Amino acid sequence: MALERRDILRGAAWAGIGAALPLGAWAQTTPAPLDPIAAVAPELRAAARQIQAMVAAMPPITEAYRTMRAGPQPPPATDIPHVERRIPGAPGQPPVTIYVINAKPGTRRPAILHTHGGGYIVGSASGSILQCQDLARQLDCAVVTVEYRLAPETTYVGSVADNHAALLWLHANAATLGVDPARIAVMGESAGGGHAALLALMARDRRSVPLCAQVLIYPMLDDRTGSTRTVPPFIGRIGWDTPANVFGWRSFLGQAPGGASVPAAGVPARVRDLSGLPPTFIGVGSVDLFVDEDVDYARRLIAAGVPTELVVTPGAFHGFDAVAPDTGLAKRFTAAKIAALRRAFGIDGATT
Repeated sequence: MALERRDILRGAAWAGIGAALPLGAWAQTTPAPLDPIAAVAPELRAAARQIQAMVAAMPPITEAYRTMRAGPQPPPATDIPHVERRIPGAPGQPPVTIYVINAKPGTRRPAILHTHGGGYIVGSASGSILQCQDLARQLDCAVVTVEYRLAPETTYVGSVADNHAALLWLHANAATLGVDPARIAVMGESAGGGHAALLALMARDRRSVPLCAQVLIYPMLDDRTGSTRTVPPFIGRIGWDTPANVFGWRSFLGQAPGGASVPAAGVPARVRDLSGLPPTFIGVGSVDLFVDEDVDYARRLIAAGVPTELVVTPGAFHGFDAVAPDTGLAKRFTAAKIAALRRAFGIDGATT
């Protein structure tokens, strides 16, 4: 499969792992003891090699993250409407920019509150409009994607508040948007998956908005990965890696990750009680840096009585579905995600 540079960049933006995909791999200074390509599924190796080639020419994420924020923005589709809105933030916080996609007043359809990825430090809601339009088209639903404030300028306290304000706004304006307030799901990729998990926890704890599902796509859930907890040498070598993870979490938390003083309010995996959360879908690749923390989170959800589906795609790296969407592995992964949303929305009998 031949991939052009623009395809990699566009796929990276859709995956929510930054304006240019590899991020933390740029900071890598130690040669790998194993060839990371060997652990990648054969149909994904062409994309993985191109990512590696791009990584080699790029500076460390600690230097590049600011300029990455002005990266490629996939142009929105013209068949699905989208509107930029400025809504009130949480008390004591600034207003929040959101993009409302596929609203249809006078109807009563499901909705997704979407949080983009980017390691908590890059990415944008505006860059995820096209991706959200595709979801809206497939599911005949509304989507609200949030331009939450990024780290390190804003820690988790501010960005989580931004996302919760958007969720409250979506629920309060359901009738105007043509949304069924009983069929709202939260969803995100990578750091956006971490934000969606934090949002589901906040909605539960504050009893603010009843959610019908949380859909977490290779979510960034545990600050201890790569800081105080090592991973096998073939894990997390394509795309988002250990140095990036440590920098992302340090920026998001405002302190060094992995320590005993890290607040659970900013780290889903540190929350002890996962009961009472909505039905959950978690999808991740088997060589993604987040695979262990995602599998463990799914296990804990199941133990807490939360209906949970876990999909682990063999030989898949971080963001593989966006970078190589036409591969069989990516198509099956995406189909499982869409099927989970259909079930949550009560439309699982529809054609995917």
